[in-house]
Amino acid sequence: MRPWARTLTAAVIGFAVGAGAVSGGVYEYQRLHPTPPVAVGPSGGQFATVSQTTAPQASLGLGPDTISNVVKQVSPAVVKIEASVPGGGGSSFFNNPFFGSLFGGGLQPAPQTQTDIGTGFFFNSQGYILTNEHVIHGATQIVVQVPGYSQDFTATTVGTDYATDLAVLKINPPKPVPYLALGSSDNTPVGAWVIAIGNPYNLSDTVTVGVISAKGRPLTIGNRNYRNLLQTSAAINPGNSGGPLLNLAGQVIGINTAVETNAQGIGFAIPTSTVEQILPQLMQYGHVVRPWLGVFITTDNALLAREYGLGTAKGVLVEAVEPQSPAESAGIQAGDVITAVNGQAVSTADALQSLIASYKVGQRITLTINENGQVRQVSVTLGQEPNGPITLPSNASPYFN
Repeated sequence: MRPWARTLTAAVIGFAVGAGAVSGGVYEYQRLHPTPPVAVGPSGGQFATVSQTTAPQASLGLGPDTISNVVKQVSPAVVKIEASVPGGGGSSFFNNPFFGSLFGGGLQPAPQTQTDIGTGFFFNSQGYILTNEHVIHGATQIVVQVPGYSQDFTATTVGTDYATDLAVLKINPPKPVPYLALGSSDNTPVGAWVIAIGNPYNLSDTVTVGVISAKGRPLTIGNRNYRNLLQTSAAINPGNSGGPLLNLAGQVIGINTAVETNAQGIGFAIPTSTVEQILPQLMQYGHVVRPWLGVFITTDNALLAREYGLGTAKGVLVEAVEPQSPAESAGIQAGDVITAVNGQAVSTADALQSLIASYKVGQRITLTINENGQVRQVSVTLGQEPNGPITLPSNASPYFN
């Protein structure tokens, strides 16, 4: 269940991945993150829990050697990721419209195979790596360079979540690897010092420093919507994606993800509060379990009701229905106004989104729908949300066009 909203920044914001192009959108396609954390993997130590820590709990006092000491401590756990993506799609460094040409001279021919460069880090000693999903999206081969090893490792994908842009990879190192602890993004205040480590523009092991500039930033890039990002002044560039944003205790408080390319000092990171919800499910299931109705929605109001001749000015307007979705199977159509779920009234898109998120995949619900003034009850069995990009159907209704 997802409300539409205007996207004001997608055309000037790009992923911080080394070669992946993104495209601006006109509307935001909101995602659900309803499922709480679950137990991570089997017992016996195969998987480390997200609370496992090797770093001191308190931040170090800021002094002349603080940053260098943290970097020395954490760098062995930060890796470089090279993902081979077939086709290229003309989205390499050389012709990415968001990042511009590295060397000038206009667009270059797209290679048959594009190599996306990103960053990741070990979060336990068994070779499990956390990174961005967009770093490895569509990859046929993923190569990982690990500090201290002269040969690269081939990684397998353990789990991905398109909605939150998180992915877990696995390599098989010959011995336990150093790993980073997850700190608390919730307890990290605006203005706190942070350190970013990554491979911007293929410049390996680059360290930048800044502060947390803001918290809770929403952002839409192409078909991908982020609901809650950290904003940082630490320099983030293409190639930084998936790398750690660290506090002065050497704990990860964010995953570096995106950059505002028309400004300086505006980068974005996924907070660990999101990671802690998603990571256990990626480890256990390989994806996130989310209930799916399959509609594009917006909050109904008097203006919409008058402009489009709706039967009511209260509820949630269905702008479009996804093909082969539970909503389509139940006969829900664009122009319907949803006013209640199982008898519980809903008056905003956010309220409907939250209510649907409280149910389970496979659960049957009853929607109250106002269709041109005629009220009817519709029974819907919620499905599993697809783990990939969703676009507005080509046969979408004329609302808001």
